[in-house]
Amino acid sequence: MPAEATFLGHPKGLVILFFSEMWERFCFYGMRVLLTLYLVQSLFKGDAEASLIYGAYTGLVYAAPVLGGKLADRFLGYRFAIMLGAVLMSLGEFLILGGNEFWLFVGMGGIIVGNGYFKANISTIVGKLYKDGDPRRDSGFTIFYIGINVGAALATSVVAYVGEVYDFRYGFALAGAGMLAALVIFWFGRDLYKDAQGLDVTEEGKKKVFGPFTWVQVIVVASIFTIPVCFFLISFNEVMDYLLLGVFIYVAWSLISAGVKEGPIWRDRMIALVIFMVINITFWACFEQAGTSLTLFALRNVERTIFGWTMPAAMTQFFNPFFIIVFGSIFSVMWIKLSEMGKNPSLPMKFALGILQLGLGFLVATVAANYFAVDYKVPLLTLLVLYLLHTTGELFLSPIGLSMVTKLAPKNISGTAMGGWFLSFAIANFVAGKIASLTGGEGSGGEVTDLGAQLDIYNNVFSNIGFVLIGIAILIVLFKGQLNKLMHGVD
Repeated sequence: MPAEATFLGHPKGLVILFFSEMWERFCFYGMRVLLTLYLVQSLFKGDAEASLIYGAYTGLVYAAPVLGGKLADRFLGYRFAIMLGAVLMSLGEFLILGGNEFWLFVGMGGIIVGNGYFKANISTIVGKLYKDGDPRRDSGFTIFYIGINVGAALATSVVAYVGEVYDFRYGFALAGAGMLAALVIFWFGRDLYKDAQGLDVTEEGKKKVFGPFTWVQVIVVASIFTIPVCFFLISFNEVMDYLLLGVFIYVAWSLISAGVKEGPIWRDRMIALVIFMVINITFWACFEQAGTSLTLFALRNVERTIFGWTMPAAMTQFFNPFFIIVFGSIFSVMWIKLSEMGKNPSLPMKFALGILQLGLGFLVATVAANYFAVDYKVPLLTLLVLYLLHTTGELFLSPIGLSMVTKLAPKNISGTAMGGWFLSFAIANFVAGKIASLTGGEGSGGEVTDLGAQLDIYNNVFSNIGFVLIGIAILIVLFKGQLNKLMHGVD
């Protein structure tokens, strides 16, 4: 049997998946980094309306992979699903170049559906490059996630600068070109990951279901017709209040009911999982202010001039992926060392500490607004420190979430549990838009006539977010014993 072809000790296919995901994230974050400013400055939306549109879009983006993964498993196979997703995402970016609200919403629909196929399945292929028990798997995923953050860092610097300084259309076009790069790399590098299982269209996917049409053909057509559905949900986003709430109640009930059938221990663990889902929603609903209220805060009330150069407001979102790249590996080593010392915090404590740091980040903005603002503008250092605290808070929560779900859920409902966990991100992003809509600012083209009044609004909202988050962190600490009991030894 020939030896496995490797690169730096890992399967060569990892290189292809690394760069494919990097350019896909370049596309996704390139769109996201410009979206709020485009809505406010080019389409002349008020802050509240722009924030709700942004929240509906990002909520749907995070919900789509739940369905995209299931369709790939059963019908499409991972390779076809990813390629379909890449085509739809790149098409979506280029449709936005139409330059008005209609084409923006159609393009967003394409990105939502495409992301559901791409994002849900490329990580799955990474896992399938390694055999069960392969000690390289965790290291491989670490390398893969570096690609995600490199793509995000490039998007929040290059796309943000080009789009805001030259023309939003150039930024969206650049993001679309990044998606095409991901598609080309993934297709031409297919021989390097060909040994991963589940790549090909399944036998069920090849079956005829509607006259001469196979399941795969029907799904492709249905995917295209799903774009108008997304258009409707973004346009009339109040519908999503009821949709997401109803789905969350159903998923929570399903998880707890399934746990009850498995016995008292699994019942308790499912209750704990639902509680952690609510905590996760709270964290990310506040964290995701980055793309809305914090970007508009940077536009209006942050002094962004450095040595004569003015940093575009969208570029301030660069701080988060930069800090992830800097601190990600440090934190991964830190958790191992703390475990060896027997001092690794429990899951509830990690969630509490993450939320605490997130809250402190918002309070940094309020301190700056009250004591360091000059002409109603706070120093750029404010956002640097804020995003530093938000990123370290993220590193307390984000890496452990998926692992926690796999430990808490019985194997026969692990898919449902994972879907529920991703649903919590979708709800969080939608709620983030609701929170951002409280920050006001209805000036023409994003301009406000009274910077002092606008700074007061940001100060009030950010301080309320900060104090509420600190209160939630304290509550988690107070009830960590009960949460640990519900988890029955899972850490």
